[in-house]
Amino acid sequence: MVHHVLTVEKIGGTSMSKFDQVLANVVLRDASRVTGRVYIVSAYGGVTNALLEHKKTGQAGIYTLFERQDDYEVALSQLEAQLVALNAEFVNCGLDQKAADAFIRDRLESARNYLRNIGEVLSSGYVSRGELLMAARELLASLGETHSAYNSYNILKNRGYAATLIDLSGWNDSRELTIDQRIAEAFRNIVPLDTVCFVTGYCKGTEGIMREFDRGYSEVTFSKVAVHLDADEAIIHKEFHLCSGDPMVIGTDRVRPVCATNFDVADQLADIGMEAIHPKASKPLELRGIPIRVKNTFDPDHSGTLITKEYLNPESRVEVVAGTRKVTSISVHDTRMVGAVGFDLRIMQVLSHFNLSYICKATNANTIEIVVMERDVKPGMVEALKQQFEVVTTEPVAVVSVIGSNIAKPGIMAQAAGGLAAAGVNIISVSQTSRQTNMQFVVARASFEEALRALHGSLCEGL
Repeated sequence: MVHHVLTVEKIGGTSMSKFDQVLANVVLRDASRVTGRVYIVSAYGGVTNALLEHKKTGQAGIYTLFERQDDYEVALSQLEAQLVALNAEFVNCGLDQKAADAFIRDRLESARNYLRNIGEVLSSGYVSRGELLMAARELLASLGETHSAYNSYNILKNRGYAATLIDLSGWNDSRELTIDQRIAEAFRNIVPLDTVCFVTGYCKGTEGIMREFDRGYSEVTFSKVAVHLDADEAIIHKEFHLCSGDPMVIGTDRVRPVCATNFDVADQLADIGMEAIHPKASKPLELRGIPIRVKNTFDPDHSGTLITKEYLNPESRVEVVAGTRKVTSISVHDTRMVGAVGFDLRIMQVLSHFNLSYICKATNANTIEIVVMERDVKPGMVEALKQQFEVVTTEPVAVVSVIGSNIAKPGIMAQAAGGLAAAGVNIISVSQTSRQTNMQFVVARASFEEALRALHGSLCEGL
């Protein structure tokens, strides 16, 4: 019996903006496999930033303006012009621009009316702002993916392929469905092997997909659809390879693509913000036994990185050197700590109260030092620690990690430390568990890039 392959594939925003290359390198590259592929699409590059806020700079988007009750309607009109201009760029791909313009203008006009109504209720002062603002945020976020999904579907249909648009945004659908229920309902009468599906990265649900995942919601949709359809493989198309290091820091001629790794390594990368996939999205795929493949949209001949549960590198070697400079070290020193029980628990209780997770931890007789993402440090948290312990200090630092599915070999710690020392980088603290998949070095923030280059040079190059 012939097994027909079904893949669920996520296309990132930067790739979507170059849809002509997505068509050539992904969607139509294999003429025998146009159908049987379900694409979860992100908004075109920069659109979600305009709808919400800029992900990196925090520059105000439409949501931020609405939250402040500034003139968000001007920004909505500017966005409409931007999206119509984007449509014009895809006419050569086969887009029916008149239909596409009408579709997005209708959605934007409906959104404008919804926001006016929400604004009126907010101004009454009779309701909680939190829930209504979250509703506005989800409403706006959904516009980007519905725009790109509709355009993709329209292009494939106009090219003569069996194409299906699956809009999970729940637009004008008042049914109280969970995310899983909406996905199941949307695919109830769909035979994915007979069509090419374009699915919105945003999915409306009673639990609110942005409450927990915020801007990572499209990967959660991707994961849930793949699990629901029991896909043979879940593929993520990005604008770069998953490499042994950051080519922008280390150099494109020095890094190499990682061809295979496991979910443990993917988790380690996610913990420092270098995620191949959101950990809350990867876990259901891992449990279902669905492998993830990360591919470079613009290098279609490369097989990409295959992430499986079982993979263990046959050679003991470092697969990835990565890190982040956006972290803070919190050092708790107390002379009463030595030989006492419960100090660690008390620190963790404070962190739990402020909903904060740490990246790494180092201890000695009277000091416990934790490193957390800088963005997660909440007002009042350090003060709460100071009320309980003798000395609490904070310092902006960086973390550099040496990661691999099999790095358990004598001398690797010495090799890493030697590489850092040769580059003049001082190690503030170090952390590694007995599982030996991740060595973490805390260094001065100013030494971050030099530390990455030093570790990559001593552990990944010339092998």
